[in-house]
Amino acid sequence: MIYFNNDYSEGCHQKVLEALIRTNMEQTLGYGEDEYCAAAAAKIKTLCGREDAAVHFLVGGTQANLTVIDAALRPHQGALCPVGGHINVHETGAVEATGHKVLTVPSDDGKITAEQVRSVVMAHRADSSFEHMVQPKLVYISNPTEYGTLYSLSELTALSETCHELGLYLFLDGARLGYGLMAAGYDVTMQDIARLCDVFYIGGTKVGALFGEAVVITNSVLKEDFRYLIKQHGGMLAKGRLLGVQFDALMTDNLYFDIALHAVHLADKIRETCEELGVSYLVPGITNQIFPIFSDDVLAELSKDFCFTEMERVSPTHRAIRFCTSWATTQENVDALCDALKNLVK
Repeated sequence: MIYFNNDYSEGCHQKVLEALIRTNMEQTLGYGEDEYCAAAAAKIKTLCGREDAAVHFLVGGTQANLTVIDAALRPHQGALCPVGGHINVHETGAVEATGHKVLTVPSDDGKITAEQVRSVVMAHRADSSFEHMVQPKLVYISNPTEYGTLYSLSELTALSETCHELGLYLFLDGARLGYGLMAAGYDVTMQDIARLCDVFYIGGTKVGALFGEAVVITNSVLKEDFRYLIKQHGGMLAKGRLLGVQFDALMTDNLYFDIALHAVHLADKIRETCEELGVSYLVPGITNQIFPIFSDDVLAELSKDFCFTEMERVSPTHRAIRFCTSWATTQENVDALCDALKNLVK
């Protein structure tokens, strides 16, 4: 079986593993206060062009999301996100378990617009019963989204300006950030994200690390006591240097971006094959995620040799699925998938 169902099936990149092995018997301070975390944080600050940023390493994406959101919100406040947002559908109510409601808006492509944010906030403020309702205070976005779509620079700028005008925080979930930044023709940089967002994170789990995410906080209000909340929410490792070692390796010699580009190039190969065959998409995209639509008959045959993610049924005879490439995907496996598609799709 060849797996295209996610981008975290393998362990970690060889250079990350080598760094972990090389430093395995060293003694360091715990809980992220070691020299490797400091070195990785310094590289991330330089990459973002924000020496004033606070960088924290957490064990996973769910811990990062719920910790950031709980740090930003008071008990009566909630997080606004697209209906398909990760915090709404794939984290088992983790944010709401901290006491903060997830407020959703409709979305067909995984994105939320500045106009939607303004509409929700102004409707809340205009309601005579506003004190009886959860107050929108943070906007959560993921980039790339769960549908592989990306926020353009103009869209991200509009969101940032609207949030700051209305007194909301903008939080970007970057679990797959590398794959978005390296997509062909994408006009957003890490520096743009650091400038426009109050807080975001650089995903490691899905982009070459064994585990871990790097939370970058640029808004000084959110920096205070953040480590208390990391600990409280189970995101702090006693052996915190394991996170620092991994991110230090990923941020050395452009490794993070090179391996992300590898995944995008292979995804492009699959897209090219689908386009040659006249395959339509649930949502078009340019990242490592592809959402083609196939007949049930094709999928029945394809599933004998390939693993993919079921998305949704689009007709009585056709379903949308997701193929996902990663830093570890091989050209051989992509060629096998493309050959299979050429044989099955007529």
